[in-house]
Amino acid sequence: MKIMVTGGAGFIGSAVVRQAIRENHEVVNVDALTYASCIENVASVSNSPNYAFEHVDIRDRAALDRVFEGHKPDAVMHLAAESHVDRSIDGPSDFIETNINGTFNMLEAARAYWQNCGRPDGFRFHHISTDEVFGTLSDDKEELFTEQTSYDPRSPYSASKAASDHLVRAWHETYGLPVVLTNCSNNYGPYHFPEKLIPVVILNALEGKALPIYGDGSNVRDWLYVEDHADALLTVIRHGKIGRSYNIGGENERTNLELVTTLCRILDNLRPRDGGPYENLITFVTDRPGHDARYAIDPTRIRDELGWRPSVTIEEGLRKTVQWYLDNEDWWRPLQKRDGVGKRLGTG
Repeated sequence: MKIMVTGGAGFIGSAVVRQAIRENHEVVNVDALTYASCIENVASVSNSPNYAFEHVDIRDRAALDRVFEGHKPDAVMHLAAESHVDRSIDGPSDFIETNINGTFNMLEAARAYWQNCGRPDGFRFHHISTDEVFGTLSDDKEELFTEQTSYDPRSPYSASKAASDHLVRAWHETYGLPVVLTNCSNNYGPYHFPEKLIPVVILNALEGKALPIYGDGSNVRDWLYVEDHADALLTVIRHGKIGRSYNIGGENERTNLELVTTLCRILDNLRPRDGGPYENLITFVTDRPGHDARYAIDPTRIRDELGWRPSVTIEEGLRKTVQWYLDNEDWWRPLQKRDGVGKRLGTG
């Protein structure tokens, strides 16, 4: 397949690009290279004859039309989005413009291209979203997000992603655009931009700084290794049923406090600290406004229909992630100078 990947220089998008090239797909990487993008994320595949890069903002419809016409993709994997909840609290307009208006532009550009090509049966528009659109869950471990869970977004970020999900479904129902959707749990792994929890903890620990945990650390997330996610997304684009959505989870629920203490113990083993255990650096800070209590995904549909399930355990994935950051200071060090990185955002 020739796949157009939007946001292919971001964290999840670049994992998809790298995996797709390994599987011998052709890839057209469309990215605006905003603050959280890093073209070095795809350096390992950039010289491949199957790789092309287009420096394009999805808010620019004319540019998108040019990319579709010039590259003629068989499928679209739409990952480009503003994704940091804290930033959405401080500046929601960027999330509306990119996640909603940008998705509208992508849908219209894809629809025009698909119609001009004679509505080929094999074309797919794969919209990648988040479990945060479903809101929050109780402490009951039997309660999980399914594809039938009602939407209940609680932040400007999740609301913008919920809106984009609705647009994608509407373009399928109204215009017949062949779409598939996925909603994933929290990702982690190599190339994670250093403003999210796991890289913040790793990099702060290495510098002897406080390890901030919101509230009392009891908020629960389901953690998915990013390369497992990329594999799941490519499974869906190849085999997912048109008009269907698939929840992708790691089957690894952890409280934030459990996650951070695990990272501390891994660091204690891989790079011991002169000042004692890294866990001593944990600091509880004022909670984020509207902080959802728990996310957890029921992955039954993607497992039963498509035969996919995660291959990396949380213990293995966290250790691999910590080791990657230890080995790649030349990647993360320059990113710490970008706007907002290292600062407390989203206090309302």
